[in-house]
Amino acid sequence: MSFDLDEFLPYRLSVAAAQISRRFAARYEAEAGLTIPEWRVLAHLGRSGAVSVRDINIRVNLDKSMVSRAATRLEEAGMVRKSEHETDRRLIVLELTDEGRALMRRLGRIAEEFQAELLADLGPEAATLDRALRRLIAPDR
Repeated sequence: MSFDLDEFLPYRLSVAAAQISRRFAARYEAEAGLTIPEWRVLAHLGRSGAVSVRDINIRVNLDKSMVSRAATRLEEAGMVRKSEHETDRRLIVLELTDEGRALMRRLGRIAEEFQAELLADLGPEAATLDRALRRLIAPDR
C-alpha cells in the first residue's frame, strides 16, 4: 500500500479551502480591489472593533508582516485608522474608519451571497460538513 496524497484528508481540506478562497477573492477584488490579507483584516475589524495587529495576526492566520502590509495599504486607502495601544506602546491598534465600515457592509452582502451559493451547491450535505468542520476547528482540540 502506498501513500495517496489525493486521499489524504488534510491535503484535500487545504485544496478545497484554497479553491473556495480564490473564488471568493475574485469577488471582493472586483468590488473593491482588495487582496486576501486586506479582506481578512477588514473582515476581522468589522467583527471585533479596534484590536492590535497581533490579535489580527492570530485570528486570521496570516504572518504579522502580511497583516502589517495590508493594514498600511488599508490605512492609505482611508479604510482603517492606526493608533497606539493604550497600555502597551509596542502594539499598534487598528480600527475601521467610516469608509471602512461602509465597505464592509457592501462586502458583507457579497460574502453572504457567496456563502448561500456554496450551501446551495452542497445541498443537504451542508449541515453535515458544518458539524464536521466545527469539530475539527474546536478550540479545545
